[in-house]
Amino acid sequence: MSEETAPYGSGAAAPSSEPSPAPVRKVRTHHLREMKERGEPITMLTSYDMYTAQIFDEAGIDLLLVGDSASNNVFGNETSLPVTVDELVPLTRAVARSTRRAMVVGDLPFGSYQASPEQGYLTAVRFMKEGGAHCVKLEGGAEMAPVIRKCVEGGIPVIAHIGFTPQSEHTLGGYRVQGRGDAAERVLADARAVQEAGAFAVVMEMVQADVAAKVSAELEIPTIGIGGGNGCDGQVLVWTDAFGIRTGRMPRFVKQYADVRTVLLDGAKAYRDDVKARTFPGPEHSF
Repeated sequence: MSEETAPYGSGAAAPSSEPSPAPVRKVRTHHLREMKERGEPITMLTSYDMYTAQIFDEAGIDLLLVGDSASNNVFGNETSLPVTVDELVPLTRAVARSTRRAMVVGDLPFGSYQASPEQGYLTAVRFMKEGGAHCVKLEGGAEMAPVIRKCVEGGIPVIAHIGFTPQSEHTLGGYRVQGRGDAAERVLADARAVQEAGAFAVVMEMVQADVAAKVSAELEIPTIGIGGGNGCDGQVLVWTDAFGIRTGRMPRFVKQYADVRTVLLDGAKAYRDDVKARTFPGPEHSF
């Protein structure tokens, strides 16, 4: 059985009279290019564990990003900067093992690729070999073209990330919209450079909507927006933002689709109350 149609799990399946599950086509880089060509929007969410990976995969999300956002959504840091390769690779492995269809993207963390193309390639290799990622993502435009080229020449697909790049927040002066006024040409130049270097897609974060739309129209590769307006070829959100786990002030570009935090909080309180009142476990839960 090929990896294109393999179901969850491994090993020989027991004989069954049940009909075989329908084959699942894994999302590949050329599928994303084809989606752009026919105008079908691409969906992307972050995921850091097996359960969200399984749920988002079942929901039909095209790409799952094991983002450096795990730094402040899993490990409790204030920003994405402290997270390490050693911390992200096991999360990537968990997500990759739990999906059938979605493309799994390993996010190269700060300091793991900026020193040289060779450093970037070796880091990307770890995400592919140890983490089971199908591709990697790295931040930066024209200045990162040599790293992208090195990875692609070494057989590693790359998604670039331009516009506002969180790993450079101190250089950029904080969370600021990119591409305004004269800076629009810089965004366009970065987009052209990463495409020429071999990136198969590009994330554009907090880029002025008209500029993001112009980039999307010009590039042959798909664009995935986060705060880049509706003219991009796809969209990505951090799942803890989109589904109400994280609290506090949300970026303007976030839409919340569920309130999972309240459901979990109410459940935890109900469990606490049952245990305190000795109504759980009841006779039905005892041997």
